[in-house]
Amino acid sequence: MKTAGSLIAVALLAAACTQTPQERIATQEANAAAAAKLGKQLAGLTPGPSTSCMPRFPTTQVQAFGPTILYTVSRGLKYRSDTAGGCERVGRGDILVTRSPTGQLCQGDIATTIDQTGRTFSGSCSFGPFVRYSKSGS
Repeated sequence: MKTAGSLIAVALLAAACTQTPQERIATQEANAAAAAKLGKQLAGLTPGPSTSCMPRFPTTQVQAFGPTILYTVSRGLKYRSDTAGGCERVGRGDILVTRSPTGQLCQGDIATTIDQTGRTFSGSCSFGPFVRYSKSGS
């Protein structure tokens, strides 16, 4: 009987994790909207080759577009990192906290997000490669 109970529990968990058609559509629409907003942020900039690390800059703006983190150094210089997800709440105002022993942000570094109001942990993600976007000729 324990085996049957375990199978039922697994089936219930699997069913709870499955998206309804409406949820799938909402997720697809949210991803499309995030991609469009990201495209506007990168308009007029040329991507360079991806690198495993990004230098730290004294002042940057951090934004999330779905699972993509965008660091804006200046109007003509931005860095993009696609994560596996988990830090999307930065797009809603959560704080992105990073720690790196090298003084740079690198692929594989883990960032956490903190809710601004309650100062509680709200997520985490691992950075992918960094792509430098800049104005042509700079």
